[in-house]
Amino acid sequence: MVMPEARSDSTLINQPKASPGRQLAVRRDIVVPAPVKSLEPAVAANPAGPKININDPFAYQRDVFERSILFWDTLRQRANNMIAHERAGKPPLLDFDYETLVDARHFERPVNYALLRITRIGDDCIEDCVDPAKPPVVILDPRAGHGPGIGGFKRDSEVGIAMHEGYPVYFVSFFPEPCAGQALADVLHALGRFVEDVVKRHPDKPPVLYGNCQAGWAITLLSADCEGLVGPAVLNGSPLSYWAGESGVNPMRIAGGLLGGVWATHLLADLNDGRLDGAWLAFNFENLQPEAVWEKYANLFTHVDTERERFLEFERWWNGFYFLSREEIVAIVENLFIGNRLEEGKMRICDGCVADLRRIRNPLVIFASYGDNITPPHQALGWIPVVYNDTDDLKAAGQRIIYLTNPHAGHLGIFVSAKVARFEHRAILESLGEIEILPPGLYEMKIDNPTGDPDCRKPEYSVRFEERRVEDLRFATPRAEFEQVRHLSEVNEQFYKTMVSPFVRAASNPWTAATLEWLHPMRTSRYLLSESFSPWMHGVAALARLIEQRRQPLPEDDGNLRREREAIDRVSEAIENGRKQRDTAEERVFQAIYSVPVSARLEIPPVTDMRDHSW
Repeated sequence: MVMPEARSDSTLINQPKASPGRQLAVRRDIVVPAPVKSLEPAVAANPAGPKININDPFAYQRDVFERSILFWDTLRQRANNMIAHERAGKPPLLDFDYETLVDARHFERPVNYALLRITRIGDDCIEDCVDPAKPPVVILDPRAGHGPGIGGFKRDSEVGIAMHEGYPVYFVSFFPEPCAGQALADVLHALGRFVEDVVKRHPDKPPVLYGNCQAGWAITLLSADCEGLVGPAVLNGSPLSYWAGESGVNPMRIAGGLLGGVWATHLLADLNDGRLDGAWLAFNFENLQPEAVWEKYANLFTHVDTERERFLEFERWWNGFYFLSREEIVAIVENLFIGNRLEEGKMRICDGCVADLRRIRNPLVIFASYGDNITPPHQALGWIPVVYNDTDDLKAAGQRIIYLTNPHAGHLGIFVSAKVARFEHRAILESLGEIEILPPGLYEMKIDNPTGDPDCRKPEYSVRFEERRVEDLRFATPRAEFEQVRHLSEVNEQFYKTMVSPFVRAASNPWTAATLEWLHPMRTSRYLLSESFSPWMHGVAALARLIEQRRQPLPEDDGNLRREREAIDRVSEAIENGRKQRDTAEERVFQAIYSVPVSARLEIPPVTDMRDHSW
């Protein structure tokens, strides 16, 4: 799991004075407690302290005890931050001041989205650094269980880089609770109105849409429906071809088949009084790669003197769980993750409107990574040869598709890593002018950086666009098996919706939903380490403050410390091997179930209209 670098400050940003006639909505952050002093100052502050002998077992035992206390104290601080964030209403975790322009909760078909304009970074107003010749950039964060802000929760982020390059920046935020009956079509229509508002503010400058993960396919649908309103669309780790992937490497694509289809998602939403708890999505992400979870905590324990603030900064966002409406999540899972109707051109948005990716005319920039096991390059690019027969067909359609890949960044690292933001995302923004004048075709964006410095500027690095062939993007996909999954899902969903869902919904109410919310393991594993739930954590906090005063970490070349890290690596390797065996077994079960043709099928028409409110 990739964790972003943290800000050096740990206090709330003071509210700036608003200009006449304008009211600024300023972030309400959680105060991250002052981090433990780094080891160098700690040693320097105690020059007369006892010298540490390398390989001394007693010194190692003392060090392990101190790190253990500081480790648990960090988890206590995480729990307190999480509770404070929820009490504050889970505001966007943006490291920039902003004003709210449009609140979609007041639309005729209300949705829990809002359009923000970034107004200030530190002491600088955005008007002081914006280049009026540049088009606006609209950044959309993923609404996939967590709250908004990951695209701008630190200075070295997509928001920060776009502002540094002189672009007017807008941010699409959302609220913790969905509006009643909110459907996916309502969300898409709201996003379209946001784009129209930005276009009115910047005439003759179509906005650049920046979509992360789930927001990427939302931008794709928007681009297919809003021809002429948008400029280049940047899709970061965004799945568009949901059946693609490598056998045994990308197990998420077969999860729906192993669960029998969308009915399980529908059941979870019914149990939570018509909403899907985003904690379930975060739980699935962690379960996808359990060795990464182990390594996250092991890294904190091993480097607790230097990693505490970075850990707490990332966990502020990771543990802020938001809800999706039943109508939204069922439509998403049914049409996209299981049905794969987007690339097939069969996804109906509303009456007389079916999403057709061939209608997209604005350039698409696709950023994927081989280290991403949630949205691998197969899922980010596999739709292209499905929509376009070959390279000539793509050129005849007048479309330009540019893709670039990272060799090792994880899913979150694509739009969270400070290094990626300062290098790849800045290169994308600086190359937009070249992208828009490319002739129709498929290109791979190559960045040559001889210095290896992510902060270098042109001409220290150069960008070139190499032509590629659509035919080379054809990936082997067991489509017959996934067709079986889609059919089974439709049958199970129809049965559950008709025969079971009414009884579950009758038994569910806000009280039962709140109980399930509080008892979710993603919350209890955090909450219970706060003093509010475990009073003895006061003692851990007091002991941690005493340790901080005279902390003397072991030197890096200590033999006991080296053996500890070797043991951690062995545990991580064992977990990884177990996870690979699990994934292989699941793949075999999937093949055993769905490789056998279904002899008799119930022809039940699928529910594909995303405006359906009859759940």
